[in-house]
Amino acid sequence: MKDMLLIGLYALVSGAVIATGGAIALRLLRGRSILVHIGVLLAATVIAVVSGVVTVAQAMFLSAHDLQVVLITVAASAVVSLAVGLVFGRRLATSAVWAAQAEAQERKAEAGRRELVAWVSHDLRTPLAGLRAMAEALEDGVVHDRESVAEYHRRIRVETDRMTRLVDDLFELSRINAGALRLVPTMVPLADLVSDALTTVAPLAASRRIRLVAAGTGWPVVTASEPELARAVTNLLVNSVRYTPPDGTVHVAAGHDHQDVWLSVSDTCGGIPEADLPRLFDVAFRGERARTPAHGTDLSSAAGGGLGLAIVRGLVEAHGGRVEAHNIDRGCRFIMRIPAVTA
Repeated sequence: MKDMLLIGLYALVSGAVIATGGAIALRLLRGRSILVHIGVLLAATVIAVVSGVVTVAQAMFLSAHDLQVVLITVAASAVVSLAVGLVFGRRLATSAVWAAQAEAQERKAEAGRRELVAWVSHDLRTPLAGLRAMAEALEDGVVHDRESVAEYHRRIRVETDRMTRLVDDLFELSRINAGALRLVPTMVPLADLVSDALTTVAPLAASRRIRLVAAGTGWPVVTASEPELARAVTNLLVNSVRYTPPDGTVHVAAGHDHQDVWLSVSDTCGGIPEADLPRLFDVAFRGERARTPAHGTDLSSAAGGGLGLAIVRGLVEAHGGRVEAHNIDRGCRFIMRIPAVTA
């Protein structure tokens, strides 16, 4: 019994020494990654066990052969334990990183939703106040002449169309975020699709004296869902027209690039600050302080609420593609890329 107590004391002391060293190492490495901490913890545990076994084996006065067998067995077990522990530790560290990234993305998404609600509230509250004032003026007979009444009616229609477009954008964005888009891929000639989009945007461009130019040749055919792709192209055109100064130019082109079909919309907006480029396609992001389109813009034709480019990104990514923006001479260029064949 006395020998057993002595052997236990040897094992306890050796294990305590190694455990203390491991604790000190963990404290010194507290700023490192979780994988480093797991490695140190595993190493301290395995070394503590090995040292305890070796100490006990020596205290038992084993023969040289038996001691060698014990050491080889313990060493092999230690290597296997460390290897298995590091594999699972790496997986645990990866899972922790993913969890942290997911949490960060969720916080960013929540902040984006709060910002979106604030901006949309502004974009709805302002025209609603104007509509109410104009409706009360008409109801109370404040305006009498036919020209003023007609102007009030026109402004009410414009503001109503603007709010309708904003609600449509919110609904489309909610479908994208919820994964509820139901794409029906067909063979879509980009020449016809762009022609229809230019026709839609032409009144807005004319009101701002902006020239719309389309490349003459090289229009490919892409496999995509036509309504969603048409909306993405129209939103890009509207965005370029809205931010291009009067007498500017918006140019549209398309072609093949490796395995992708690309479509570009270039304008003469004067360029985008480099700090704004990474956020252009974020929900409710606008690069200017004003939250309303420029004076003279047909509000019903513009994508309100800062949602137009966010919808473009969502629709393009739903097709397995991507959209990007670059500064060019005197303006910027938006490029949509969609795989030549999409599911």
